[in-house]
Amino acid sequence: MVRSGSGKTLAARRKRTRKLTKGFRLGRHNLYKQASITLIRSRVFAFRDRKAKKRQYRRLWIVRINAACRMRDMRYSEFIYGLQLAMISLDRKSLSEIAIHDPGTFDKLVEIAKKTVAENKKPAPAKKAADDGKKAAPAKK
Repeated sequence: MVRSGSGKTLAARRKRTRKLTKGFRLGRHNLYKQASITLIRSRVFAFRDRKAKKRQYRRLWIVRINAACRMRDMRYSEFIYGLQLAMISLDRKSLSEIAIHDPGTFDKLVEIAKKTVAENKKPAPAKKAADDGKKAAPAKK
């Protein structure tokens, strides 16, 4: 025997689904089965893109900081390394805002980073000179 669906609750659930799919094209907003499938898919995209949005912003901040550093004759990686050595813990969002809105402060940060990198630079190890830098060639048959 077929079970009967409760009229009011079923209608309310379908109405809620249709309300959530408002703005979707064609049958995706008014045909219940298509609307529910599309709603599931849209929620998957929303979850994924909330994470992607964070990645995109971080990339933007890094590009801005890199551009500001290059204008001051320094690479981004050296700048971040210098700030870490100087124990300056500013996140990339605030660094990019400083680079855009307060160039004087950013100049000071770059100078601090340059100074700390120069102080901590290790000299390259000297190469051993043996027999004019040539190795004995193996004998051929």
